[in-house]
Amino acid sequence: MTVELKNDFITVKISEEGAELVSIKGIDTEIEYIWQADKKYWGRHAPVLFPVVGRLKNDEYEYNQQTYKMGQHGFARDMLFTVISKTETSVVLELGSSPETKSKYPFDFRLRLHYILANHQIKVIYDVYNPDENDLLFSIGGHPAFNVPLKNAYLDLENYQIDVAPNVERRQIPLVGPFNDVENAELVKFNEPIKLSRETFKNDALIYELNQEETTVLLSTPEDDHGVSVTVNNADYVGIWSKYPENSPFVCIEPWWGLADNVKSTGKLSDKGNIHVLEENQSFEGSYDITVF
Repeated sequence: MTVELKNDFITVKISEEGAELVSIKGIDTEIEYIWQADKKYWGRHAPVLFPVVGRLKNDEYEYNQQTYKMGQHGFARDMLFTVISKTETSVVLELGSSPETKSKYPFDFRLRLHYILANHQIKVIYDVYNPDENDLLFSIGGHPAFNVPLKNAYLDLENYQIDVAPNVERRQIPLVGPFNDVENAELVKFNEPIKLSRETFKNDALIYELNQEETTVLLSTPEDDHGVSVTVNNADYVGIWSKYPENSPFVCIEPWWGLADNVKSTGKLSDKGNIHVLEENQSFEGSYDITVF
């Protein structure tokens, strides 16, 4: 089923499957901002990445001397969430541990997704809680994809650009295949917009370290007045991605609290870089805001 939220400016739809944001539509403009999951290119809209971000080596990890299989970005995106509260402009969806999840992830957890509308903005909150006496190890992230072009059909990716604010030096994390190579990260500054092209994504996503500092990533074009910004409030990283080499008509802006395995990964979950740990009865909250115009 799909949950619909609405205010005077936007209509938003969230699927109970994966708690996935599947539509943001301007009421006056009728612009659809979210990629509509055409499987010819990429068959998702804005999946929730949990309990891992990216890929594990051999799609597996070791914990307490046992090996578990898990695919890219974890399992939450393919599981049915339960709506636990809803108003006209907000909803909370929940996924809890179960025998099914424990077959691949031996932890008790409660994951809640909050979606809250305010004017032209959607606030997304990830709330992870550990109900167990054993530590909970996890990563989490968002993967919202935005239509390119948004309005004028004659435009394409090459007409769009990315601006990052504030303009401070950040480490850019390269990928070797699907794995991070953080040891070879380089410092970059954003003195000018990143002009997008297919070749921008020839080495997969652009990944920038944020150090949990508030950062805004703006996707726009000088050809018209429409765009989308993602303000990442406390994430470790942001990824910017489109599928290469296909002429994919979308761009993802992805807040991440975690990374794919490192090229030198041991495969042990406890050794994984950028893993978050919650003790008994502790909670984690991460959030980002999508603003459309």
